[in-house]
Amino acid sequence: MTEKFTQGFTASPNHIDELGHVNNSVWVQWVQDIATAHWDAAARPEDRENFFWVVIRHEIDYRGNIAAGESVRGETWIDGPAQGAKSDRRVDFRNEAGEVIVSARTTWAMLDKDSQRLVRVRPEVIEPFRVSGES
Repeated sequence: MTEKFTQGFTASPNHIDELGHVNNSVWVQWVQDIATAHWDAAARPEDRENFFWVVIRHEIDYRGNIAAGESVRGETWIDGPAQGAKSDRRVDFRNEAGEVIVSARTTWAMLDKDSQRLVRVRPEVIEPFRVSGES
């Protein structure tokens, strides 16, 4: 088990919607970006070679937002065991004051790269993404 994976994000003018803050679709993209970066950083080489993930569900709570030029710190982790081919990932985005302003639970399915079919997530594949103390 490891620590939560973190990555910074800064809002650019093209991320901003008519309300003057980061558009919801950008938050979804950042969820995917941090999940992909976590996989690339922590997965065993043989797992990166043999498998890929697709998102099948996003559940996002918006408690705040940021404007152009402001930054957030994303942190992500797996907080439970895989269920067959599926795994739930958590992502929290914290503003510069350390407050969680956007929180997501996403469900991903693992596929075999060659067959492009669902494959059961074995414990050794998911273990590098689990956080100490999480169920």
